[in-house]
Amino acid sequence: MKRIILITGGARSGKSTYAERIALELSRNPVYMATARIWDEEFRERVVRHQQRRGKEWTNIEEEKELSRHNPKGKTILIDCVTLWCTNFFFDANADTEKALVEVQKEFDRFTASDDATFIFVTNEIGMGATSDNEIQRKFTDMQGWMNQYIAERADEVWMMVSGIPVKIK
Repeated sequence: MKRIILITGGARSGKSTYAERIALELSRNPVYMATARIWDEEFRERVVRHQQRRGKEWTNIEEEKELSRHNPKGKTILIDCVTLWCTNFFFDANADTEKALVEVQKEFDRFTASDDATFIFVTNEIGMGATSDNEIQRKFTDMQGWMNQYIAERADEVWMMVSGIPVKIK
């Protein structure tokens, strides 16, 4: 049976740690699907620290955009994170918000089409602060917010992390 869980919140709110805990409660061998592009050495080190934190029970997959290339059937998959995933679509579409949003929504639908998988999506609430004076940032914030809404509408559960505390939204 398909299950979609969305975990959202601000930076360093405990989203990933909580998502990992849920995944391990649901599966002895969950899949960790990382969507980040490695931009610089500091970010590479951050990725390595995240990988080392997880034990051997995890299957780690690095996938920048095409999540549907991987078969989710019968698995619990943690996707971390929607924000970086959207970033990849956004910049590959030359900051065309509408085009990027349509592409990422189609990929979400392809990936979550399986009726026998649990999907745990981690995302950021980047639109809760001040409105940026940078046009690219405003366009990305819009796209990210719309994608969060798209996933939340389809999710069975939505959690908001506040200072390490999960608050059930849906």
